[in-house]
Amino acid sequence: MARPRLSEGTRKRLLEASVAAFLKDGYHGTGLKEMLASVNVPKGSFYNYFASKEELGAAAIRHYSACTAAKLADALEGTPNPLAGLRTFFERLIDDFERAGFTGGCLVANLAGELDGSPACGAALAAAFRDWRDGVSDALQAAQLRGLIRDDVDATELADMLLEAWEGAVIRMKIDRSAVPLRRCLDRLLDGYFRP
Repeated sequence: MARPRLSEGTRKRLLEASVAAFLKDGYHGTGLKEMLASVNVPKGSFYNYFASKEELGAAAIRHYSACTAAKLADALEGTPNPLAGLRTFFERLIDDFERAGFTGGCLVANLAGELDGSPACGAALAAAFRDWRDGVSDALQAAQLRGLIRDDVDATELADMLLEAWEGAVIRMKIDRSAVPLRRCLDRLLDGYFRP
């Protein structure tokens, strides 16, 4: 039997809709029926793209990670100051959170506690965080080479510190419905502790 022709556009719509739904309702709170209806994809067609909701979840995490990497690369592109590029990246995330009314947050952090029983999603979450950390670490290392930030602490350790503090600030942002914790995180680290 011939395999149906798959549309890359449909697959992308499914991934984007699932990211939005998982951010809004969580993994377990997202029903396939409603999510598929939002992009006009019949349930039978869904299984041509993904074997299960778990496979969709892992693919959505990878898609979210790729989008985050592209946003980071865009913020860093063409700037001679990697520290300013990092600030631009995080400020753009803050703008996204403000537009969304401080709901949603970070898909990786949101799903981390919810998907501890899924090996496929757990592996995708670990890879997503590692890739994000490595991108930030590369930018911080470039900033160290230019003398913009302290070099007595490894760039990867600084990246871990920044992202762990950022994720905590995202939780506080959602509680307070305010960008203040996010900006305070950036100010304390990028303009404080990280300085030479």
